[in-house]
Amino acid sequence: MNNLKAETAAKDDAVLKTESSVVPTDLGEPSPLKKIISVASIAAGVQFGWALQLSLLTPYVQLLGIPHKWSSLIWLCGPISGMLVQPTVGYYSDRCTSRFGRRRPFIAAGAALVAVAGILIGYAADLGRLAGENLEKTPKVRASWFFALGFWILDVANNTLQGPCRAFLADLSAGDAKQTRTANAVFSFFMAVGNILGYAAGSYTNLHKMFPFTMTEACDIYCANLKSCFFLSIILLLAVTIMSLWYVEDKQWSPEKGASNVKTPFFGEIFGAFRVMERPMWMLIIVTALNWIAWFPFLLFDTDWMGREVYGGDSSGDDKMKDLYNKGVHAGALGLMINAIVLGVVSLFIEWISQKMGGAKRLWGVVNFILAVCLGLTVLITKLAEAHRKTAGAFVGPTDAIRGGALTIFAFLGIPLAITFSIPFALASIISSNSGAGQGLSLGVLNLAIVIPQMVVSLEAGPFDALFGGGNLPGFVVGAIAAAVSGVVALTVLP
Repeated sequence: MNNLKAETAAKDDAVLKTESSVVPTDLGEPSPLKKIISVASIAAGVQFGWALQLSLLTPYVQLLGIPHKWSSLIWLCGPISGMLVQPTVGYYSDRCTSRFGRRRPFIAAGAALVAVAGILIGYAADLGRLAGENLEKTPKVRASWFFALGFWILDVANNTLQGPCRAFLADLSAGDAKQTRTANAVFSFFMAVGNILGYAAGSYTNLHKMFPFTMTEACDIYCANLKSCFFLSIILLLAVTIMSLWYVEDKQWSPEKGASNVKTPFFGEIFGAFRVMERPMWMLIIVTALNWIAWFPFLLFDTDWMGREVYGGDSSGDDKMKDLYNKGVHAGALGLMINAIVLGVVSLFIEWISQKMGGAKRLWGVVNFILAVCLGLTVLITKLAEAHRKTAGAFVGPTDAIRGGALTIFAFLGIPLAITFSIPFALASIISSNSGAGQGLSLGVLNLAIVIPQMVVSLEAGPFDALFGGGNLPGFVVGAIAAAVSGVVALTVLP
């Protein structure tokens, strides 16, 4: 038994030495803000594509004739790829000895993969036709395979990009806590910019006229608009990526002289990182996991909630019910646009607000209570809408006050979302700098606290909601409880 403990302790010590050996001892001075802004701008390109995923790809799945049960499996690729790709990319980017630097090769590879994925998704119908697809029949199996492949590659590419981008920002901050928080706030701001651009492009029905060649025998107007949106997404991402990687230097890294030559296998180091993880990082992981249990039901079903509960529509009902549902979904898209604008504005003032409130952990704790209240208010809005339909009729839709209340919830949720996109990653970078851990691996481990709750919610939300009679409210209520618990834990145990 003692020999086993000694062996485990020796392995943990080796992990610590290996991990600390990939962290430069001379961090230098923090880089100028303009370089941090340049790298953070890549988030706009990444989030543009993510906004297109949320707003356009689910309806496109239905047009291809993919059954609902299979489309939900396609959406699982996000958390699965996040669980596998980000820690792996983080691990190898910490150890990359390329003459182009540690982070830039992975960022460039991720951007190239996004371009490939966008072409596969946009041209799925055309590629299916080339493969012999009968355009008169549904489901379009061959087109669906190309679409699913592109969808998975897109999620892998996004995860390949985001981890190294945040690690690059941490490198440029050189261990300075204030600069690290500022860098992540700027990253959050550009995520909001990407969201706004993506939702705007997705809502413009004549975008295909910019690219007349997008309409083909296999690709109708909706498909052509989708294809055009992804062209814009690829152009934006490649432009900001090339500009950033050309402008911002990423110094070549080489192991320190005299450092241990013992190489710890990837999975051994991942599990070893958990074994030797200090209490502050564990607490951060717990708060982050609770936070995403709160967020993910709403992020998945926000527009569905507007169409189903607020407007009283049904996507599988008669024409009147479908029309109500679609109106609700469009209102939800407007809510997402408002949410993104608030997110962007708040992101610019995160550092100032954090100082006024006495620190990042207090700010994060307080906004988690805002999240809990907003999710709880979805119950009130739903009950008011149901009561209105009972007196005014099933097909009248909500009153302006009810609709305004729902959109106000979207707006206020932009405040905690800005913090969620910034503070956890800043704290992870600060904690890893203080402990001597690699930025890439630490951010990859933190990402596990995000994607595992997402997988649980994706798999269990439907059956759980059905257990309580269907609808979206059961998941939202659980989210409100998780947000409140997350706020308490953030205020009491975070360093």
